[in-house]
Amino acid sequence: MAARPSGPALPRRERVFILTGLVGVTVLAWGYLLAGAADMKGMTGVPGGIEGMAGMAAPRLAAWSPLDWVLMLLMWAIMMVGMMLPSATPTILLFAAVRRKQNARGHDIAPVGAFVSGYLAAWTGFSVAAVVLQWGLERLALLTPTMAAAGATFGGVVLVAAGLYQLSPLKHRCLEHCRSPIEFLSKRWRPGVAGAVRMGLEHGAYCVGCCWVLMALLFVGGVMNLLWVAAIAGFVLIEKIAPGGDIVRRVSALLLISWGVYTLV
Repeated sequence: MAARPSGPALPRRERVFILTGLVGVTVLAWGYLLAGAADMKGMTGVPGGIEGMAGMAAPRLAAWSPLDWVLMLLMWAIMMVGMMLPSATPTILLFAAVRRKQNARGHDIAPVGAFVSGYLAAWTGFSVAAVVLQWGLERLALLTPTMAAAGATFGGVVLVAAGLYQLSPLKHRCLEHCRSPIEFLSKRWRPGVAGAVRMGLEHGAYCVGCCWVLMALLFVGGVMNLLWVAAIAGFVLIEKIAPGGDIVRRVSALLLISWGVYTLV
């Protein structure tokens, strides 16, 4: 199984333009998270209320206000952009190359931005679910103020669950798609902006299926622990684009299960 998608070539100028845009968006996302982590670090009395970015990163014992929900969703959505856009870059470039080839033949092909928007919409949907889950875990007192596991039992269960999912057929199928999307693009190509959005949404759904349990590990090390966030993002990138991704998947499963059992014991 190829680590990188193969397909039509993209001219260097267009490739640089797209990469610059993707890198710029990713840097802005990480800058936002860094600013929030810095604000959070400087806070005292975290449970006392929402206060800027720091407040949105801090679970509250009181009921969330509508603003709290919006800020928390914004944090998760931006975090998913920073974590997932780098690993989607090979597929985005492949889409751009196929689009350019089709344009040369006179077809009406949607812009790359529509595909990216659909992809990020899938992760925004995941972010909604993550916020609801966070709220529920907070109600059950399973999270600390930094949104990390409040006890060894909860953390161990999440680690074991993530390891078992790494070995599941669904994970294998979704990972194969994310690592080699050329068949998806060739068989399910749709013209127009709406078609590109739908293709991006479908590809994003596969990526959510591949990585959603790994994102749950954020609740183990801390959602605003940016070293932990970067480690998970780096692992996702390696799993999707490096040679031997399926081996990485199996080894990571054993490590996660062992770590979880050790934590529980």
